[in-house]
Amino acid sequence: MSIPKILAFHLPSRGCARSADPILSTRRWLSCSALPSSLILLLFAGAQAPASAQTTAQSGQVLPGQAGTLDPVVVSPPKPRSARRYRDNSPAPPKRARQIAPKPAPTTQPAFGPEAVSTPPGSATTVVPTPLNGNLVATSASRLGLTVHETPASVDIVTQQQMREQGYRTTTEAAIGAVGVLSGDVGGAPATFTMRGFTFGEVNVLYNSISIGPGNITSRVMETANLDQVEFLKGPSAIMSGLDAIGGAVNFVSRQPTTGPIRSELDTSIDTLGTYRTHFGSGGSTTLPGLDYRFDVSSSKIASFIDGDYEKLNNVSGQLNYRVNDAFKVFAAVDYKRDDGHAYWGTPFTTTAFSGPFSTHGVVAGSAVNTFTGDVISPVTIDSRTTRTNYNVADNSVGAHELWLRGGFELKVTEDVTVKNQAYEYGAKRHFFDSETYAFNPATSLVDRDRFFVDHKQQVIGNNTDVAWDSSFFGMENRLAGQLQVSRNDIQFAQEGNPNTFPFDSVDPINPIPGFYGVPQPNIRNSTLESLAGSVEDRLKITPWFALIGGIRVEDIRLSRDGINFDGSIPAGQPFTKNWRPVSYRAAATFEPTKGLMFYGMYATAYDPAIADIFSVSPGSSLDLTSARIYETGVKVISDDKRAEATFAAYDIVRHNVFVALTNAISTEAGEVHSRGVELAGAVRPIENLKLWGNVAFTESQFGDFGASTGNTVPNVAPVIINTGASYWSESWRWPVEVGGSLRHVGQRFVSQDNLTVMLPYTTADLYAFVDIPGRDLWWQGLEKMRVGFRVRNLTNALYAQYADPGLNDSVLLGAPRTYELSASAKW
Repeated sequence: MSIPKILAFHLPSRGCARSADPILSTRRWLSCSALPSSLILLLFAGAQAPASAQTTAQSGQVLPGQAGTLDPVVVSPPKPRSARRYRDNSPAPPKRARQIAPKPAPTTQPAFGPEAVSTPPGSATTVVPTPLNGNLVATSASRLGLTVHETPASVDIVTQQQMREQGYRTTTEAAIGAVGVLSGDVGGAPATFTMRGFTFGEVNVLYNSISIGPGNITSRVMETANLDQVEFLKGPSAIMSGLDAIGGAVNFVSRQPTTGPIRSELDTSIDTLGTYRTHFGSGGSTTLPGLDYRFDVSSSKIASFIDGDYEKLNNVSGQLNYRVNDAFKVFAAVDYKRDDGHAYWGTPFTTTAFSGPFSTHGVVAGSAVNTFTGDVISPVTIDSRTTRTNYNVADNSVGAHELWLRGGFELKVTEDVTVKNQAYEYGAKRHFFDSETYAFNPATSLVDRDRFFVDHKQQVIGNNTDVAWDSSFFGMENRLAGQLQVSRNDIQFAQEGNPNTFPFDSVDPINPIPGFYGVPQPNIRNSTLESLAGSVEDRLKITPWFALIGGIRVEDIRLSRDGINFDGSIPAGQPFTKNWRPVSYRAAATFEPTKGLMFYGMYATAYDPAIADIFSVSPGSSLDLTSARIYETGVKVISDDKRAEATFAAYDIVRHNVFVALTNAISTEAGEVHSRGVELAGAVRPIENLKLWGNVAFTESQFGDFGASTGNTVPNVAPVIINTGASYWSESWRWPVEVGGSLRHVGQRFVSQDNLTVMLPYTTADLYAFVDIPGRDLWWQGLEKMRVGFRVRNLTNALYAQYADPGLNDSVLLGAPRTYELSASAKW
């Protein structure tokens, strides 16, 4: 696959570590089950005579708290507000007013259109998001309870409402909703992100604000139906999540319990490629006062235009929140995920001489070098006869089982001090059994292939304790937030150790015979990562319009590794142990001369291993950590009527001691990567039923002090990314109708750091339409409403290179062709 399996440094790829026994038992009962067909049929029932009973309006959603636990501490402002996720039906007693309290975390109620309905009595307080979600809280960006507008950094939030409206089915697609972010599913090692000139393990992937290791190893294809929102924090941010946050961090936040009447939802969809999705969710208050719940179950098959490529996804999650009294709250959560399927690792380049009239234009250009033989492939093209061909072996397989267990409490010690605690355990088993490298050989006109497999067994246990303290400093408002993190991450890799599998065989480019893997010969590598970290953030409001925000994180990291090779030998330099004690900072200021207009400036640092991901460091490679820093300045604007919002950011990032994958088996170290850019975003509702939005990101990311590649562009980094869209909602028909569309343009990118092969720019467009059928026109009187949708993806049927694995330099991942999708959802 690339970075994670560089053999020269025993770098394991995707994996699975010691998982807890509950995975095995849960696996048995889930076993790829889908929802009952009778539930799905309900969605396609025809309109009937008006029902006699009227349904109530739907409940608003609540913004989840940190790590999917309890809400951030909210000290009551002068006008008392009810607690959001634990309140029973009785009114909360008034609290002493404090001017310095942060704003409560708003909920993600739709801003307009058929989904924008009133909040039922007794439910959690609902705040309508601004057009760019600037008034929402991203807990992965700060522990101070700041909204995105108040945070001195670039943060994008993609809400569940946006995922439904824009059709983001997986976390990979959700990246389209963020400014300047690229993502690709690289053969079962998916959801690899590129942000601000950095990619793969240089972007931290979090689950409810918890890190489980480098994303290029631990990430999986994930459904969005069970998520409340996805948060994108741009730039070095080790102060929040520790290792790997160079380009930034992506945080997946689970759906949370709500207070109030129980609301349920059922949704399903199918498209012309054969992708189907089904999801059921329910949440609200139980008959036990103070006990709220959320439950979600989803089952889907993500089909592909590539022969034999698919992923089956099953997910069950739930959480209980219990308010013991006004000062003490507890929660417990479980999340089980399973995915199984066959992988597509890319479409190999051919030469225009070989492909002749079947050569495509507008996909790739330049030249390439055969990974196995060193032969030059020039000029490169994608053969139109291979755009649906899978070059993997017939018995290829990818999959994972994951289980999250979390629990904790929130204790209001005094009016000004709150303590939160969360304990968690994560277990996973992952496997990859493939041929992954496909290199066209101009001498033989065949495609040379490898064999590679890896199994992971992983177990992570940890505990996070947070303290928030509101005070004043010489009459100035001050909030201090501290966190103590402790965790142990055990992971075992069993991966192909036989060098004779690289290469292994050759196949015809047009009609490849898949063949079989053969007999695996595993090397075993065990890694244990123990971490103890303490961090402090503080916000001091010098005046009502000027604030200083800063923080520091001190961490003690201990890595232990050992292993045995397939032939019984012990790897060189193992066993070994290494300790690091990195320190990271953030210093910022915000200036708000008038309400809604926020200027900010920020400096921050981050760190990660210099030569590889943390689980692959060995004595034969550099044991140093990188040093990365960012300077950023920007402005955020929200109009007084909350109908328009815009952001601007300019940044400069430098990272030293950069690890680069030259091929699938060789790695090296660069002097630095220098990335700088500008990002702009805006959204407006000029009239109640119309929304316009757009964003653009300009990025320049180059290698420095790297021999012949000095000055070259970092792979998978586009100099420009543009997104724009519009939607319109009308009630002039019998039923409310919403229509919309979006346009996405991505500039040219390079496949590898030698910049020989270019992925050419592409532009795609999507269209959608929704019809909302009210409950009175449905045969099932209990339904609040049913939404029927139709969507066209890639309207122009563009053929384009979506992404490239920087270690698989002989191929690219192609984007999906035009597809049509039909969907239906019901709420009651």
